[in-house]
Amino acid sequence: MTQRSVHWFRKGLRLHDNPALLAAFENSSNVWPIFILDPWFTKNAQVGANRWRFLLQSLQDLDNNLKKLNSRLFVIRGNPNEVMLELFKEWKVTKLTFEVDTEPYAQQRDGEIEELAKKHNVKVVKCVSHTLYDVQETIEKNDGKPPLTYQRLQTILFKMGPPPKPVKTLDSSVIMDNKTTVSEDHDKKYGVPSLADLGKSHEACGPLLFSGGETEGLSRLERMLKKTNWICTFEKPKSEPNSLTPSTTVLSPYLKFGCLSVRTFYYRLHEVYSQNKKHTQPPVSLHGQLLWREFFYTAGAGTPNFDKMEGNPICVQIPWEKNREHLEAWANGQTGYPFIDAVMTQLRKEGWIHHLARHAVACFLTRGDLWISWEEGQKVFEEHLLDADWSINAGNWMWLSASSFFYQYFRVYSPISFGKKTDKNGDYIRKYLPILSKFPEKYIYEPWTAPNDIQVKAGCIIGKDYPPPIVNHDKMRLINIKRMAEAYGKRFDSGKDNTNGGSIKKKVSASEDDDEAFKKKKAKKSSNKMTDFLM
Repeated sequence: MTQRSVHWFRKGLRLHDNPALLAAFENSSNVWPIFILDPWFTKNAQVGANRWRFLLQSLQDLDNNLKKLNSRLFVIRGNPNEVMLELFKEWKVTKLTFEVDTEPYAQQRDGEIEELAKKHNVKVVKCVSHTLYDVQETIEKNDGKPPLTYQRLQTILFKMGPPPKPVKTLDSSVIMDNKTTVSEDHDKKYGVPSLADLGKSHEACGPLLFSGGETEGLSRLERMLKKTNWICTFEKPKSEPNSLTPSTTVLSPYLKFGCLSVRTFYYRLHEVYSQNKKHTQPPVSLHGQLLWREFFYTAGAGTPNFDKMEGNPICVQIPWEKNREHLEAWANGQTGYPFIDAVMTQLRKEGWIHHLARHAVACFLTRGDLWISWEEGQKVFEEHLLDADWSINAGNWMWLSASSFFYQYFRVYSPISFGKKTDKNGDYIRKYLPILSKFPEKYIYEPWTAPNDIQVKAGCIIGKDYPPPIVNHDKMRLINIKRMAEAYGKRFDSGKDNTNGGSIKKKVSASEDDDEAFKKKKAKKSSNKMTDFLM
Protein backbone atom coordinates (compact mmCIF):
# COMPACT_ATOMS: atom_id res chain seq x y z
CA MET A 1 0.00 0.00 0.00
CA THR A 2 1.43 3.37 -1.01
CA GLN A 3 1.53 6.22 1.49
CA ARG A 4 0.64 9.89 1.31
CA SER A 5 3.42 11.47 3.33
CA VAL A 6 4.26 14.76 4.95
CA HIS A 7 7.85 15.50 5.92
CA TRP A 8 7.99 18.17 8.59
CA PHE A 9 11.15 20.28 8.48
CA ARG A 10 12.04 22.09 11.73
CA LYS A 11 15.79 21.92 12.10
CA GLY A 12 17.45 19.62 9.60
CA LEU A 13 16.97 22.13 6.76
CA ARG A 14 18.83 20.03 4.20
CA LEU A 15 18.60 17.25 1.64
CA HIS A 16 21.86 15.49 2.60
CA ASP A 17 21.96 13.02 5.52
CA ASN A 18 18.28 13.42 6.33
CA PRO A 19 16.91 9.96 7.16
CA ALA A 20 13.45 11.24 8.09
CA LEU A 21 13.17 12.94 4.70
CA LEU A 22 14.18 9.73 2.94
CA ALA A 23 11.62 7.83 5.00
CA ALA A 24 8.90 10.15 3.71
CA PHE A 25 9.59 8.98 0.16
CA GLU A 26 9.60 5.26 0.96
CA ASN A 27 6.52 3.57 -0.51
CA SER A 28 4.82 6.92 -1.02
CA SER A 29 2.87 8.18 -3.98
CA ASN A 30 2.67 11.76 -2.72
CA VAL A 31 5.07 13.66 -0.48
CA TRP A 32 4.61 17.18 0.87
CA PRO A 33 7.72 18.77 2.48
CA ILE A 34 6.49 21.42 4.94
CA PHE A 35 7.86 24.00 7.35
CA ILE A 36 5.56 25.53 9.97
CA LEU A 37 6.15 29.08 11.16
CA ASP A 38 5.08 28.43 14.73
CA PRO A 39 3.80 31.56 16.56
CA TRP A 40 5.18 30.10 19.82
CA PHE A 41 8.68 31.11 18.79
CA THR A 42 7.64 34.65 17.95
CA LYS A 43 5.98 34.96 21.34
CA ASN A 44 8.37 33.04 23.60
CA ALA A 45 11.79 32.99 21.95
CA GLN A 46 14.25 35.83 21.59
CA VAL A 47 14.94 36.00 17.85
CA GLY A 48 16.67 39.01 16.31
CA ALA A 49 16.49 40.20 12.71
CA ASN A 50 19.83 38.63 11.70
CA ARG A 51 18.71 35.16 12.72
CA TRP A 52 15.31 35.57 11.04
CA ARG A 53 17.15 36.49 7.86
CA PHE A 54 19.39 33.43 8.16
CA LEU A 55 16.35 31.17 8.64
CA LEU A 56 14.46 32.62 5.68
CA GLN A 57 17.53 32.28 3.47
CA SER A 58 17.85 28.66 4.59
CA LEU A 59 14.22 27.97 3.74
CA GLN A 60 14.60 29.62 0.34
CA ASP A 61 17.69 27.55 -0.39
CA LEU A 62 15.83 24.42 0.67
CA ASP A 63 12.94 25.29 -1.64
CA ASN A 64 15.35 25.93 -4.51
CA ASN A 65 17.00 22.55 -4.00
CA LEU A 66 13.63 20.79 -3.86
CA LYS A 67 12.60 22.52 -7.10
CA LYS A 68 15.49 20.82 -8.85
CA LEU A 69 13.84 17.51 -7.92
CA ASN A 70 10.38 18.63 -9.07
CA SER A 71 9.25 19.16 -5.51
CA ARG A 72 8.61 22.25 -3.40
CA LEU A 73 8.69 23.42 0.19
CA PHE A 74 5.33 24.34 1.74
CA VAL A 75 5.75 27.11 4.34
CA ILE A 76 2.67 27.33 6.56
CA ARG A 77 1.93 29.69 9.43
CA GLY A 78 0.04 28.56 12.47
CA ASN A 79 -0.09 26.37 15.55
CA PRO A 80 1.39 22.96 14.63
CA ASN A 81 -1.59 21.05 16.11
CA GLU A 82 -4.09 23.06 14.08
CA VAL A 83 -1.96 22.96 10.92
CA MET A 84 -1.43 19.20 11.10
CA LEU A 85 -5.10 18.47 11.74
CA GLU A 86 -6.03 20.45 8.64
CA LEU A 87 -3.34 18.83 6.50
CA PHE A 88 -4.22 15.30 7.63
CA LYS A 89 -7.75 15.88 6.40
CA GLU A 90 -7.08 17.98 3.26
CA TRP A 91 -4.19 15.91 1.91
CA LYS A 92 -5.43 12.55 3.24
CA VAL A 93 -2.07 12.00 4.93
CA THR A 94 -1.11 8.49 6.02
CA LYS A 95 2.52 9.05 7.10
CA LEU A 96 4.33 11.86 8.94
CA THR A 97 8.12 12.01 9.22
CA PHE A 98 10.37 14.39 11.15
CA GLU A 99 13.76 14.67 12.82
CA VAL A 100 14.00 14.19 16.59
CA ASP A 101 14.30 17.47 18.52
CA THR A 102 15.48 17.31 22.15
CA GLU A 103 14.45 20.78 23.36
CA PRO A 104 11.68 20.93 26.01
CA TYR A 105 9.10 22.78 23.91
CA ALA A 106 9.80 20.54 20.93
CA GLN A 107 9.37 17.41 23.04
CA GLN A 108 5.99 18.58 24.29
CA ARG A 109 4.91 19.74 20.82
CA ASP A 110 5.97 16.51 19.14
CA GLY A 111 4.25 14.39 21.77
CA GLU A 112 0.99 16.18 21.08
CA ILE A 113 1.44 15.77 17.32
CA GLU A 114 2.07 12.04 17.73
CA GLU A 115 -1.16 11.69 19.70
CA LEU A 116 -3.00 13.61 17.00
CA ALA A 117 -1.50 11.43 14.29
CA LYS A 118 -2.51 8.28 16.17
CA LYS A 119 -6.12 9.45 16.33
CA HIS A 120 -6.14 9.96 12.56
CA ASN A 121 -4.33 6.71 11.69
CA VAL A 122 -1.23 8.55 10.51
CA LYS A 123 2.01 6.60 10.89
CA VAL A 124 4.81 8.62 12.53
CA VAL A 125 8.47 8.05 11.67
CA LYS A 126 11.07 9.88 13.79
CA CYS A 127 14.80 9.80 13.05
CA VAL A 128 17.84 11.01 14.99
CA SER A 129 20.15 13.10 12.83
CA HIS A 130 20.61 16.46 14.55
CA THR A 131 23.10 14.93 16.99
CA LEU A 132 25.85 12.38 16.50
CA TYR A 133 24.11 9.88 18.77
CA ASP A 134 20.64 9.37 20.15
CA VAL A 135 21.01 11.41 23.35
CA GLN A 136 18.36 9.34 25.14
CA GLU A 137 20.34 6.19 24.44
CA THR A 138 23.47 7.91 25.77
CA ILE A 139 21.60 8.81 28.94
CA GLU A 140 20.32 5.23 29.32
CA LYS A 141 23.88 3.91 28.95
CA ASN A 142 24.87 6.20 31.84
CA ASP A 143 22.39 4.63 34.27
CA GLY A 144 19.60 6.96 33.24
CA LYS A 145 21.49 10.16 33.96
CA PRO A 146 23.22 12.57 31.56
CA PRO A 147 27.02 12.41 31.80
CA LEU A 148 28.14 15.70 33.32
CA THR A 149 31.83 15.60 32.50
CA TYR A 150 33.45 15.46 29.11
CA GLN A 151 35.48 12.41 30.10
CA ARG A 152 32.37 10.53 31.21
CA LEU A 153 30.68 11.31 27.90
CA GLN A 154 33.74 10.03 26.03
CA THR A 155 33.68 6.82 28.07
CA ILE A 156 30.02 6.18 27.29
CA LEU A 157 30.38 6.98 23.58
CA PHE A 158 33.47 4.77 23.29
CA LYS A 159 31.39 1.84 24.50
CA MET A 160 28.62 2.75 22.04
CA GLY A 161 31.03 2.81 19.10
CA PRO A 162 31.30 5.32 16.25
CA PRO A 163 28.25 7.46 15.44
CA PRO A 164 25.98 6.29 12.61
CA LYS A 165 27.27 7.25 9.18
CA PRO A 166 25.37 9.77 7.04
CA VAL A 167 22.62 8.44 4.80
CA LYS A 168 22.46 9.22 1.09
CA THR A 169 21.34 12.61 -0.17
CA LEU A 170 17.80 12.94 -1.48
CA ASP A 171 17.98 12.85 -5.27
CA SER A 172 15.91 11.84 -8.29
CA SER A 173 16.72 8.16 -7.77
CA VAL A 174 15.03 8.32 -4.36
CA ILE A 175 12.02 10.31 -5.48
CA MET A 176 11.27 8.08 -8.48
CA ASP A 177 7.50 8.22 -9.05
CA ASN A 178 6.72 10.20 -5.90
CA LYS A 179 5.14 13.51 -6.66
CA THR A 180 4.46 16.76 -4.87
CA THR A 181 1.21 18.36 -5.94
CA VAL A 182 1.96 22.04 -6.51
CA SER A 183 -0.73 24.56 -7.40
CA GLU A 184 -0.25 27.59 -9.63
CA ASP A 185 -0.57 29.92 -6.65
CA HIS A 186 1.97 27.95 -4.58
CA ASP A 187 4.30 30.91 -4.00
CA LYS A 188 1.43 33.07 -2.83
CA LYS A 189 -0.02 30.43 -0.54
CA TYR A 190 3.03 28.46 0.58
CA GLY A 191 6.08 30.46 -0.50
CA VAL A 192 8.93 31.50 1.78
CA PRO A 193 7.94 34.84 3.34
CA SER A 194 10.09 37.95 3.36
CA LEU A 195 11.33 39.73 6.46
CA ALA A 196 8.68 42.35 5.84
CA ASP A 197 6.00 39.64 5.79
CA LEU A 198 7.10 38.73 9.32
CA GLY A 199 7.08 42.32 10.47
CA LYS A 200 10.86 42.54 10.46
CA SER A 201 12.98 45.22 8.84
CA HIS A 202 16.03 44.81 6.61
CA GLU A 203 17.39 47.93 8.29
CA ALA A 204 17.51 46.01 11.57
CA CYS A 205 19.90 43.48 10.01
CA GLY A 206 23.63 43.92 9.96
CA PRO A 207 25.95 43.21 7.02
CA LEU A 208 25.35 39.84 5.36
CA LEU A 209 28.53 37.94 6.20
CA PHE A 210 27.10 34.43 6.48
CA SER A 211 24.30 33.48 4.10
CA GLY A 212 21.86 30.87 5.35
CA GLY A 213 21.21 27.53 3.69
CA GLU A 214 22.49 24.06 2.94
CA THR A 215 24.28 25.18 -0.22
CA GLU A 216 26.42 27.71 1.63
CA GLY A 217 26.92 25.36 4.60
CA LEU A 218 28.31 22.60 2.39
CA SER A 219 30.38 25.07 0.40
CA ARG A 220 31.88 26.46 3.60
CA LEU A 221 32.65 22.94 4.77
CA GLU A 222 34.42 22.11 1.50
CA ARG A 223 36.53 25.27 1.68
CA MET A 224 37.56 24.38 5.21
CA LEU A 225 38.40 20.77 4.34
CA LYS A 226 40.98 21.95 1.82
CA LYS A 227 43.00 23.39 4.72
CA THR A 228 44.24 20.01 5.93
CA ASN A 229 47.17 21.37 7.94
CA TRP A 230 44.88 23.86 9.69
CA ILE A 231 42.40 21.09 10.51
CA CYS A 232 45.09 18.76 11.88
CA THR A 233 46.71 21.46 14.03
CA PHE A 234 43.49 23.13 15.18
CA GLU A 235 43.33 23.71 18.93
CA LYS A 236 40.24 25.49 20.19
CA PRO A 237 41.91 27.67 22.84
CA LYS A 238 44.64 28.87 20.44
CA SER A 239 42.48 30.86 18.03
CA GLU A 240 42.15 34.66 18.25
CA PRO A 241 39.04 36.26 19.77
CA ASN A 242 39.62 39.64 18.15
CA SER A 243 40.91 38.85 14.67
CA LEU A 244 39.26 40.97 12.00
CA THR A 245 38.21 37.82 10.14
CA PRO A 246 37.00 34.66 11.94
CA SER A 247 39.78 32.38 13.16
CA THR A 248 37.43 29.40 13.51
CA THR A 249 35.09 27.60 11.09
CA VAL A 250 31.85 29.63 11.59
CA LEU A 251 29.95 26.44 10.79
CA SER A 252 27.95 26.66 14.02
CA PRO A 253 24.97 28.54 12.48
CA TYR A 254 24.68 25.86 9.78
CA LEU A 255 24.79 23.10 12.39
CA LYS A 256 22.25 24.92 14.58
CA PHE A 257 19.66 25.03 11.78
CA GLY A 258 20.71 21.66 10.41
CA CYS A 259 21.75 23.13 7.07
CA LEU A 260 24.88 21.05 7.61
CA SER A 261 24.70 17.55 9.05
CA VAL A 262 26.86 17.05 12.14
CA ARG A 263 27.46 13.45 11.06
CA THR A 264 28.65 14.60 7.64
CA PHE A 265 30.98 17.08 9.32
CA TYR A 266 32.27 14.38 11.70
CA TYR A 267 33.06 11.82 9.01
CA ARG A 268 34.56 14.33 6.58
CA LEU A 269 36.94 15.35 9.36
CA HIS A 270 37.65 11.67 9.99
CA GLU A 271 38.77 11.32 6.38
CA VAL A 272 41.27 14.15 6.83
CA TYR A 273 42.54 12.76 10.14
CA SER A 274 42.95 9.25 8.69
CA GLN A 275 45.30 10.58 6.03
CA ASN A 276 47.45 12.47 8.54
CA LYS A 277 49.09 10.59 11.42
CA LYS A 278 49.67 13.73 13.47
CA HIS A 279 46.60 15.72 14.43
CA THR A 280 45.12 17.23 17.56
CA GLN A 281 42.79 15.19 19.76
CA PRO A 282 39.58 15.89 21.70
CA PRO A 283 38.67 18.06 23.49
CA VAL A 284 40.60 20.76 21.59
CA SER A 285 40.40 19.27 18.07
CA LEU A 286 37.53 19.88 15.67
CA HIS A 287 36.24 16.38 16.43
CA GLY A 288 36.46 17.42 20.06
CA GLN A 289 34.25 20.43 19.41
CA LEU A 290 31.55 18.21 17.94
CA LEU A 291 31.71 16.12 21.10
CA TRP A 292 31.30 19.29 23.18
CA ARG A 293 28.14 19.95 21.18
CA GLU A 294 27.00 16.41 21.95
CA PHE A 295 27.86 16.93 25.61
CA PHE A 296 25.61 19.97 26.01
CA TYR A 297 22.79 18.46 23.95
CA THR A 298 22.84 15.37 26.16
CA ALA A 299 23.06 17.36 29.40
CA GLY A 300 20.24 19.63 28.27
CA ALA A 301 18.00 16.72 27.30
CA GLY A 302 18.45 14.99 30.66
CA THR A 303 18.40 17.94 33.09
CA PRO A 304 15.19 19.60 34.31
CA ASN A 305 15.08 23.39 33.90
CA PHE A 306 18.43 23.33 32.13
CA ASP A 307 18.10 26.93 30.95
CA LYS A 308 17.23 28.29 34.41
CA MET A 309 18.95 28.56 37.78
CA GLU A 310 15.98 27.76 39.99
CA GLY A 311 14.86 24.16 39.86
CA ASN A 312 18.03 23.16 38.02
CA PRO A 313 19.70 20.36 40.01
CA ILE A 314 23.17 20.87 38.52
CA CYS A 315 23.26 24.66 38.92
CA VAL A 316 24.77 26.49 41.90
CA GLN A 317 22.18 28.85 43.36
CA ILE A 318 23.82 32.27 43.32
CA PRO A 319 22.17 35.48 44.64
CA TRP A 320 22.69 37.53 41.49
CA GLU A 321 21.67 41.18 41.54
CA LYS A 322 19.23 42.91 39.22
CA ASN A 323 20.65 46.06 37.68
CA ARG A 324 18.78 47.04 34.53
CA GLU A 325 21.10 49.97 33.82
CA HIS A 326 24.22 47.79 33.91
CA LEU A 327 22.55 45.02 31.91
CA GLU A 328 21.55 47.45 29.14
CA ALA A 329 25.01 49.03 29.12
CA TRP A 330 26.54 45.58 28.65
CA ALA A 331 24.06 44.48 26.00
CA ASN A 332 24.47 47.71 24.02
CA GLY A 333 28.25 47.94 24.24
CA GLN A 334 28.35 50.89 26.64
CA THR A 335 30.30 49.53 29.63
CA GLY A 336 33.26 51.86 29.13
CA TYR A 337 35.58 48.89 28.60
CA PRO A 338 36.43 49.02 24.86
CA PHE A 339 37.16 45.33 24.37
CA ILE A 340 33.88 44.27 25.99
CA ASP A 341 31.95 46.93 24.07
CA ALA A 342 33.55 46.01 20.75
CA VAL A 343 32.57 42.36 21.22
CA MET A 344 28.97 43.25 22.06
CA THR A 345 28.82 45.63 19.09
CA GLN A 346 30.02 42.88 16.73
CA LEU A 347 27.41 40.55 18.23
CA ARG A 348 24.53 42.95 17.59
CA LYS A 349 25.68 43.89 14.10
CA GLU A 350 26.90 40.59 12.69
CA GLY A 351 25.31 37.85 14.77
CA TRP A 352 28.56 36.02 15.45
CA ILE A 353 31.51 36.44 17.82
CA HIS A 354 34.51 34.25 18.60
CA HIS A 355 34.14 31.73 21.41
CA LEU A 356 36.80 33.40 23.58
CA ALA A 357 35.10 36.74 23.07
CA ARG A 358 31.92 35.08 24.34
CA HIS A 359 33.87 33.88 27.36
CA ALA A 360 35.10 37.36 28.16
CA VAL A 361 31.76 39.16 27.95
CA ALA A 362 29.93 36.36 29.79
CA CYS A 363 32.42 36.45 32.65
CA PHE A 364 32.19 40.26 32.74
CA LEU A 365 28.39 40.21 33.04
CA THR A 366 28.27 37.54 35.74
CA ARG A 367 30.94 36.62 38.27
CA GLY A 368 33.67 38.89 36.91
CA ASP A 369 32.28 42.40 37.17
CA LEU A 370 28.54 43.12 37.06
CA TRP A 371 27.17 40.24 39.16
CA ILE A 372 24.11 39.85 36.93
CA SER A 373 22.46 36.48 36.33
CA TRP A 374 23.64 34.34 33.47
CA GLU A 375 20.00 33.93 32.47
CA GLU A 376 19.96 37.59 31.38
CA GLY A 377 23.04 37.10 29.25
CA GLN A 378 21.55 33.93 27.81
CA LYS A 379 18.55 35.96 26.57
CA VAL A 380 20.76 38.53 24.84
CA PHE A 381 22.81 35.82 23.11
CA GLU A 382 19.62 34.00 22.14
CA GLU A 383 18.37 37.13 20.43
CA HIS A 384 21.49 38.12 18.53
CA LEU A 385 23.51 34.99 17.78
CA LEU A 386 22.95 33.27 14.44
CA ASP A 387 23.97 30.02 16.12
CA ALA A 388 21.93 30.49 19.30
CA ASP A 389 21.22 26.91 20.29
CA TRP A 390 19.11 26.22 23.36
CA SER A 391 21.25 23.60 25.11
CA ILE A 392 24.63 24.96 24.04
CA ASN A 393 23.71 28.52 24.98
CA ALA A 394 22.43 27.55 28.42
CA GLY A 395 25.30 25.15 29.07
CA ASN A 396 27.96 27.66 28.21
CA TRP A 397 26.38 30.41 30.28
CA MET A 398 26.33 28.11 33.29
CA TRP A 399 29.93 27.22 32.51
CA LEU A 400 31.21 30.78 32.18
CA SER A 401 29.35 31.99 35.25
CA ALA A 402 30.85 29.03 37.18
CA SER A 403 27.32 27.89 37.99
CA SER A 404 27.91 24.40 36.62
CA PHE A 405 30.50 22.28 34.77
CA PHE A 406 33.35 24.75 35.49
CA TYR A 407 33.94 25.58 39.14
CA GLN A 408 37.19 27.57 39.29
CA TYR A 409 35.33 30.81 39.83
CA PHE A 410 38.49 32.63 40.93
CA ARG A 411 39.78 32.64 37.36
CA VAL A 412 38.43 35.85 35.91
CA TYR A 413 38.98 37.39 32.50
CA SER A 414 40.43 40.89 32.54
CA PRO A 415 38.41 43.21 30.27
CA ILE A 416 41.62 45.15 29.64
CA SER A 417 44.61 42.85 29.28
CA PHE A 418 42.86 39.82 27.74
CA GLY A 419 42.28 41.48 24.37
CA LYS A 420 45.80 42.91 24.26
CA LYS A 421 47.32 39.45 23.98
CA THR A 422 46.31 39.00 20.36
CA ASP A 423 45.61 42.60 19.31
CA LYS A 424 47.98 45.00 21.03
CA ASN A 425 47.19 47.86 18.66
CA GLY A 426 43.45 47.48 19.22
CA ASP A 427 42.53 47.12 15.55
CA TYR A 428 39.43 45.13 16.54
CA ILE A 429 38.30 47.92 18.84
CA ARG A 430 38.98 50.53 16.16
CA LYS A 431 36.79 48.59 13.71
CA TYR A 432 33.76 48.14 15.95
CA LEU A 433 34.10 51.31 18.03
CA PRO A 434 35.18 53.96 15.49
CA ILE A 435 34.65 56.68 18.09
CA LEU A 436 37.86 55.38 19.72
CA SER A 437 39.80 54.80 16.49
CA LYS A 438 42.13 57.78 16.90
CA PHE A 439 43.34 56.91 20.38
CA PRO A 440 47.02 55.90 20.57
CA GLU A 441 47.80 52.26 21.20
CA LYS A 442 48.78 53.12 24.77
CA TYR A 443 45.22 54.16 25.63
CA ILE A 444 42.99 52.19 23.28
CA TYR A 445 42.03 49.59 25.93
CA GLU A 446 41.83 52.19 28.74
CA PRO A 447 40.80 55.49 27.12
CA TRP A 448 39.72 56.97 30.46
CA THR A 449 43.38 57.07 31.48
CA ALA A 450 44.32 59.28 28.53
CA PRO A 451 45.15 62.93 29.38
CA ASN A 452 42.54 65.46 28.31
CA ASP A 453 44.64 66.78 25.43
CA ILE A 454 44.96 63.25 24.02
CA GLN A 455 41.18 62.80 24.25
CA VAL A 456 40.62 66.11 22.48
CA LYS A 457 43.07 65.18 19.73
CA ALA A 458 41.33 61.78 19.35
CA GLY A 459 37.98 63.52 19.02
CA CYS A 460 36.47 61.57 21.89
CA ILE A 461 35.96 62.93 25.39
CA ILE A 462 35.42 60.19 27.96
CA GLY A 463 32.19 60.82 29.81
CA LYS A 464 30.77 62.75 26.89
CA ASP A 465 31.42 60.86 23.64
CA TYR A 466 32.16 57.48 25.21
CA PRO A 467 31.28 56.31 28.74
CA PRO A 468 33.78 55.81 31.54
CA PRO A 469 33.94 52.30 33.06
CA ILE A 470 30.67 51.45 34.79
CA VAL A 471 32.54 49.48 37.46
CA ASN A 472 36.11 49.19 38.72
CA HIS A 473 37.23 45.77 37.50
CA ASP A 474 40.02 45.25 40.04
CA LYS A 475 37.66 46.06 42.90
CA MET A 476 34.64 44.12 41.65
CA ARG A 477 36.67 41.04 40.78
CA LEU A 478 37.75 40.59 44.39
CA ILE A 479 34.28 41.33 45.74
CA ASN A 480 32.68 38.84 43.39
CA ILE A 481 35.20 36.10 44.09
CA LYS A 482 34.24 36.41 47.74
CA ARG A 483 30.55 36.28 46.78
CA MET A 484 31.13 33.15 44.75
CA ALA A 485 32.97 31.51 47.64
CA GLU A 486 30.00 32.26 49.90
CA ALA A 487 27.54 30.80 47.38
CA TYR A 488 29.63 27.66 47.07
CA GLY A 489 29.91 27.45 50.84
CA LYS A 490 26.13 27.47 51.18
CA ARG A 491 25.89 24.72 48.57
CA PHE A 492 28.17 22.50 50.60
CA ASP A 493 26.60 23.48 53.91
CA SER A 494 23.22 22.40 52.55
CA GLY A 495 24.70 18.99 51.77
CA LYS A 496 24.74 19.50 48.00
CA ASP A 497 28.05 18.53 46.46
CA ASN A 498 28.70 19.58 42.87
CA THR A 499 27.56 17.21 40.16
CA ASN A 500 30.85 17.31 38.30
CA GLY A 501 32.12 14.25 40.08
CA GLY A 502 33.81 15.21 43.34
CA SER A 503 34.31 17.97 45.85
CA ILE A 504 35.79 21.27 44.77
CA LYS A 505 35.94 22.69 48.26
CA LYS A 506 39.54 23.76 48.50
CA LYS A 507 41.64 26.80 49.22
CA VAL A 508 41.87 29.21 46.29
CA SER A 509 43.78 32.41 45.71
CA ALA A 510 41.75 35.54 45.08
CA SER A 511 44.74 37.12 43.36
CA GLU A 512 44.53 34.88 40.30
CA ASP A 513 43.25 36.62 37.19
CA ASP A 514 42.28 34.47 34.24
CA ASP A 515 44.02 36.64 31.70
CA GLU A 516 47.37 35.63 33.19
CA ALA A 517 47.08 32.77 35.66
CA PHE A 518 44.66 30.68 33.64
CA LYS A 519 47.00 30.63 30.67
CA LYS A 520 50.10 29.99 32.78
CA LYS A 521 48.52 27.29 34.91
CA LYS A 522 46.31 25.45 32.42
CA ALA A 523 44.65 22.50 34.01
CA LYS A 524 46.03 19.25 32.71
CA LYS A 525 42.62 17.63 32.73
CA SER A 526 40.55 18.42 29.65
CA SER A 527 37.39 18.88 31.73
CA ASN A 528 38.83 22.09 33.17
CA LYS A 529 39.20 23.79 29.83
CA MET A 530 36.70 26.58 29.37
CA THR A 531 35.38 25.42 26.03
CA ASP A 532 32.22 25.91 24.02
CA PHE A 533 31.21 24.57 20.67
CA LEU A 534 32.50 26.02 17.39
CA MET A 535 31.88 29.58 18.30
